[in-house]
Parts: sequence; C-alpha cells; structure tokens
Amino acid sequence: MKNPIELMNPEVVAIKQQEIFKFNALAKSNPGVINMTVGEPNFPTPDHIKLAAIKAIEENDTRYTVPEGDHELLSAASKYLHDKYDLNYDPNTEMITTLGVTEGVFSTLNAVLSAGDEILIPAPCYTIYGPDSGFDRATPVYLDTSKSEFKVTPEQLNEILSTHPKIKAFLFNYPTNPTGVSYTRPELEKLADVLRKYDIFVISDEIYSELTYKFKHYSLAKLLPDQTILLNGLSKSHSMTGWRIGIACGPKAIIAEINKIHELATTAVSTISQAAATEAYKNGFDDTKPMLDEYRKRRDVLLSGLEKLDFYCPIPDGAFYLFAKIPEGLNQDDVAMAKDLLNTEGLAILPGSFFGEGGAGHLRLSYAASMDSINGAIEKLGDYVKEHKNASQSV
Repeated sequence: MKNPIELMNPEVVAIKQQEIFKFNALAKSNPGVINMTVGEPNFPTPDHIKLAAIKAIEENDTRYTVPEGDHELLSAASKYLHDKYDLNYDPNTEMITTLGVTEGVFSTLNAVLSAGDEILIPAPCYTIYGPDSGFDRATPVYLDTSKSEFKVTPEQLNEILSTHPKIKAFLFNYPTNPTGVSYTRPELEKLADVLRKYDIFVISDEIYSELTYKFKHYSLAKLLPDQTILLNGLSKSHSMTGWRIGIACGPKAIIAEINKIHELATTAVSTISQAAATEAYKNGFDDTKPMLDEYRKRRDVLLSGLEKLDFYCPIPDGAFYLFAKIPEGLNQDDVAMAKDLLNTEGLAILPGSFFGEGGAGHLRLSYAASMDSINGAIEKLGDYVKEHKNASQSV
C-alpha cells in the first residue's frame, strides 16, 4: 500500500491542527506551569445540575433521544431564552440541541455554505471558524477589527459586504473570544441596519451572553429574526464545558436543514447531559451571578497588573479574556514571546496570532483561572518584562 496520507482527502490533510490545543497540551506537560490559556470556567458545575445527571443514570435514562433533542430540554431552553433575552423560539420547530456550540457552528456552516461562497468573519476570532468554512469549499473573508478597538463598525461592514457579492453569511461572535469586547444595543442596531440590506445569513455565536460586565446582553436575533441563526449553550454560563450542550435556534425552515447535518454528525447528544441541561435551564436562572462577580474581580486585578507593565488592553465587556498588546521594547513576535514565557517563567499565555488577522503582537490571557494564578502570572510576567526590557535597552 502506498503512503496512506496520499489516499486521504487532500483538503483534510491540508488542515492544520488547532494551535491553541497544541500549545495548551504543551503547557500541561510542564509541571508547575501557571496556565492562562484555558477558555473554560474553573468553577464546578452547580450541584443541582450534577444531581439531575446522577438521577438520569440511576433511572437508566441512557438511550438515544431524537436528533433534535429532548422536548423537555428544548421547552426549558425556549423559556430561558425568552426570560433572559426576550427571544421567542418554538421548541418544536425552531430549536435543536447540538454537541456544544462547536458542533453547532460546524453543522450550521455545512448547511448554509456551498463551494464558491464566501463567509465574513470579524478577526481576531475563535480558531475553528475558518477551517469549518473550508469543509464546504467556501472562502473566509476576514474583517480586521484591530484598528477599531476590536469592534466591527457599520461602515466597515457595509464596505466589505458591498464589495464582496459572494458573501453568503456573516459569522459574528460576541462577547468575543479572544478579545472580550461586546456590543451595546445601539451598536447592534446600527449593524443590523446594514445587514438587513443584504441577502445573507447572520450566524450569531453568543455563547458568552451571560458573562457581561457593563451592560445587559442584547441578542442580534431579536433585531434580525428572519436572517439570524442563534448559537448558544451552557458551557460558559453554567460551567458545563465537558457536558457538551449547545442550542441552535432560527427560522423553522433553516433549522430543519441544519438538523440534517447535525443528525449525520452526532445522531443525538448524550441523554445524561440533556437531563443536566434541562435542570440548568429550568432552575439555574441565576447560577452565573456568583461566577460573574468573581470574574469581574479577576479581570480588574489582571487588567491593573498588565497596565502597570505597559501592556495595552481594551477593557473587556464580557467573556473572560484579556487581549494584550505587547509593549514596545519587547519582542513583538507573539509566538516567540509566548514560548519564551513558557520555557523561562513557567507561564502559559496564548499568542494573539493564533486567532488570525489583527492578532499579531498580542497575547491572550484567560482570567477563568484562580486569583492565585492571576497574581502569580502578573509576577512572572513582570519578571520577564523587567529582564527583557533591560536587555533591549543595554544593547
């Protein structure tokens, strides 16, 4: 047999392994490292949610469910989204359960995009968006937001949509990974005014919707219900990353097509996870509040520490990330700096260039870590900056 790689799909072979996962694995292989790379809460899943999963196991609720998800779960999620964000989705026809938002993105893009299409993605962005688009032979068109405080402006949006007639979808994530920026209702209304002029889908990844600090989250789906496919879930809000529960919502006809891809990819989400999610949506309305309060404290401590070291960061309105510009006098190669920090200081921080256009020269720090880790990271980063700035000035 010839080299098996030569027999495989060349488009898959060309896909690179996700750099963020490789770097995180490298960090975990070094004992004693302070890890600021991980984008998941360090809080336990609330006890009442875990007990619901245990009950499901004890009652042998361990068989297949229908691909779109258990009706009780979807009904609970529909009520939750209505009470939180004034959204109205029919749980029978306009919602499906996905294997986290990651699979929700994959299934949605596969249902929407065709060969030759383009998809507009603000950058820096979460790293799966571009590769997922490639499975459909669509071309990502990145909108570099680094010159506008990492926010999409109506002017930028209109210009790129008017000059790229092949764009079929706008993939929008807010609060944003990796920058933590978000959008007020007036800002979203201005973007919606642009988007409704074009025959495109709006795929709105709002997984961090409950982690907002300055203003209440407002869903783009409320402004553009006929165009928008809303992706949300429980991973970040209820510290349920490992349970893999996402929700995709949208017009009936669109959701039916997405469900075709979803059932081919997964058959159905774990019944045990669905039982836990049902409990979260029914009785976990305020579960996020104590976590949010702690994240705000962590953000402020980390932001203050970075500013004292001359790192510039846009103040995050949501999520749990700081996207820090490397100060002058230090190596502007963010990948080299991140590796150096790991090797010399035992501090793991992700390079901004992993997140695409506009990310070079930045570092992403997650404050989902403990306060002790945050204080330790500031100290180690301070030692590094002092040593390397002194070295550059003495040359």
